[in-house]
Parts: sequence; C-alpha cells; structure tokens
Amino acid sequence: MAILKYPLWILYRIWFYVLVALPIVALLPILLISISREKWYPYFFSLARFWAKFILLGMGFNYKVIKEEIPDSKKSYMFIANHTSMADIMLMLVSVKNPFVFVGKKELAKIPLFGFFYKRTCILVDRSSAKSRQAVFLRAQRRLKQGLSICIFPEGGVPEEHIILDEFKDGAFRLAINHQIPIVPITFYDNKKRFSYTFFSGGPGRMKAKIHKFLQTKGLKIDDTKALNENARSLILEELNKNL
Repeated sequence: MAILKYPLWILYRIWFYVLVALPIVALLPILLISISREKWYPYFFSLARFWAKFILLGMGFNYKVIKEEIPDSKKSYMFIANHTSMADIMLMLVSVKNPFVFVGKKELAKIPLFGFFYKRTCILVDRSSAKSRQAVFLRAQRRLKQGLSICIFPEGGVPEEHIILDEFKDGAFRLAINHQIPIVPITFYDNKKRFSYTFFSGGPGRMKAKIHKFLQTKGLKIDDTKALNENARSLILEELNKNL
C-alpha cells in the first residue's frame, strides 16, 4: 500500500500548481490593471489574498491564525516568519491584512505566470550581490513612504529538513530600525509537515500561524541590530520547540 502514496504525492504536487495558475488566468485582466500603477498596489494585494485563500483551501489546508496583537491598518510594519514551505507565501498573505511587499529571491521570477507578477510587485534580491542588497533598502524605503509594510523571511532561504530554524540575516532588522517601524514576528507551525520542499511528502490538514507581540524599534540604533535579530529568532524558535 505504501507504494500507492507516491503517485498520490505526484498528483498532489501537480494540483498545487494548477491551483496557483487558475486564479491568475481567471483574473488576468484585473491583475494587469492593478499592477499598472504603484498606487494601486493595495488592490493587487487584496486579489493576492484571495489567490492565497483559494490555494490553501483547495489543497485541503485548514488554516488558523492566532493573534497576540493586531497590526494597525494605518501603520507600516516589518513582518517576518520562519521559512519552511512553498505555502509560506500563501499563509503569510492570509495571516496579514495590512498591504505589504515581499522581499524575495530573484530566482522565483523564473516561474511561469507567477513569476510575471512576482517580479513586478515584489522587491527582488540577489543575495550574492552587494549592489542588489543595497538596492533592496532603497526600494523598501520608497514602499514604506507609500504607507505599505514589508515582509521578509529572515533565514534568507529554506533551511535543510533537519534544521528547525536557521540563523537570521540582519537585513529585515536593519530596515526596521532605520525606519523605526515595529517588527511583527510570526510563527508557522505546520507548513513543513503539510507541504515542504521534499517532493514525496505532505498532505491536507491543519496549518496554524501565530502573530506574536510586536518588537518595538523606536529609539533603537543600528548598533542594536544584532540584539533585535536574536530576540526575534529566540521568540520564534522557542515557539517552534514548544510544539515539536
């Protein structure tokens, strides 16, 4: 019977990409209009949240978001979370109502259809290039001035399967301190179990997220970056360890 799982896993992966593409194709004219001007980004973000819910429900993920503190719709934040799954983007979108812009690796822009919108709405970074990393700060600054928030997965990528939580890069924390915006740590508990990058794995079930109390940056200096980084990582790691 175990051998029957492999064709089912293959079909499940294919079904994921079908769900990713369907809303994009169906809403293509509206999506193209929503990205034609930067000031219309909040409308695109609303469509992206619908897209995310469609995928999660279509995959059989019963998601739940626990909120220790609720972001103010009129303020900007730095949203961060642990990174374990292709579904992290979708769960982040349904967890947060405040329009935010992802900072993500440029390689995702190569994905057909999805990549077209990804590279036009997200801040892309080539982590091997110092020039690219500097450009991220300038683009993020412009977005924050527009009243948007920023979302970064501070591990800088998806860690190997045996790693619960990788070390955090400093970029998100430096940006937050520079702009004196709160850090919003978010823990994703079940994404690795539900839909990790291991091909023959995963399946429908619970997918839970927790928005922790915000970490304030008011009055902090760049010299405080590492301490803020470690504080945020310890908070998420402790939560993950409690739910092993």
